[in-house]
Amino acid sequence: MDVNLRLLPEAVASARLETRQEVLSRIAEMFSDVHGLDRADILERLEEREALGSTGFGRAVAIPHCRSSEVKRPTVVLLRLEQPVDFAAADAMPVSLIFGLVSPEDAGATHLHALATISRLMRDDAILDAVLEAPDADALYSVLTNQFLRDAA
Repeated sequence: MDVNLRLLPEAVASARLETRQEVLSRIAEMFSDVHGLDRADILERLEEREALGSTGFGRAVAIPHCRSSEVKRPTVVLLRLEQPVDFAAADAMPVSLIFGLVSPEDAGATHLHALATISRLMRDDAILDAVLEAPDADALYSVLTNQFLRDAA
């Protein structure tokens, strides 16, 4: 993953949720709790983007995303679900991994690059398996951090 993405250890969590709406709400809550972003504003922006089409791109992964003037660079939270949730993904499979992404308002190409970076990372079978099999949030963060360092080298 691109080292320009901001992912903090406390921005990685697991949860048991039932619906796509609950997932979006939890992602907004994580952005609020970890990064101090306005929860209601982020939730509204995520819902607006999701209304344009599902951000579930397949392989059990979704990337709900939006832009906000509250961030200076692409900022990520990662939620691993204890049971998959229907996200109307491109491959019709339910999702287990949700990368929430908030980029700066004016981050045109940077926002697209961040989306592509997450997508490329999750298309790697070994990385996807390691993320899905990580026993807890700390191990999950470690898997991603190791990937950041490898890509930066």
